[in-house]
Amino acid sequence: MQIAITTLDQGSAGEADLPDDIFAATPRADIMARVVHWQLAKRRSGNHKVKGMAEVSGTTKKPYKQKGTGNARQGSLRSPQFRTGGVVHGPVVRDHGYSLNKKVRRLGLISALSQKAADGKLVVLDAASGTLKTGELAKKLKALGWKSALIVDRAVDEGFLKASRNIPHFDLLPTVGANVYDILRHDVLAITTAGLAGLSERLNPAPKASGVGEAA
Repeated sequence: MQIAITTLDQGSAGEADLPDDIFAATPRADIMARVVHWQLAKRRSGNHKVKGMAEVSGTTKKPYKQKGTGNARQGSLRSPQFRTGGVVHGPVVRDHGYSLNKKVRRLGLISALSQKAADGKLVVLDAASGTLKTGELAKKLKALGWKSALIVDRAVDEGFLKASRNIPHFDLLPTVGANVYDILRHDVLAITTAGLAGLSERLNPAPKASGVGEAA
């Protein structure tokens, strides 16, 4: 699949060949939903915590004798029925992440890339580098009509990153950090020519040598 290569100045820089197995696959909404749920679960801090009966401060002495008081039997003032008692089955610090098959994650990323290509929201840039001021870059993005955009490059240029850092709804990621959630939450997906090569290597890695016939 051929696509025009553009520049940030709205110029033309030729054409790029998009691999059909990455950008022309049938998008799977169910797979993308699974991957997004997995991503959001991983980023949860899980630091919510309440004190149980064994953790609240208080005496361990029996409040009063078992019989003869007319009150209900009590064994500890730290029991959950008291105002200063511990919480039963409350939240504790834990990891919300879970494992997801690597093939499912790969299919989810391919589906997100193919979805952007099918929606006409995929742009190929010649490069995303150079020393720019934030105001200059914001004007270029406004001229392109990008209100929400994600740029994916093989390696993030530090000067370009600093210029884009304060622009709302605009992010810059390396190819190793490209993910389904960030692709879907931005309106436009812009990939540099170097980023295209990086994504192809990531999603279709070269097969490892088997070692057959090699010299010892």
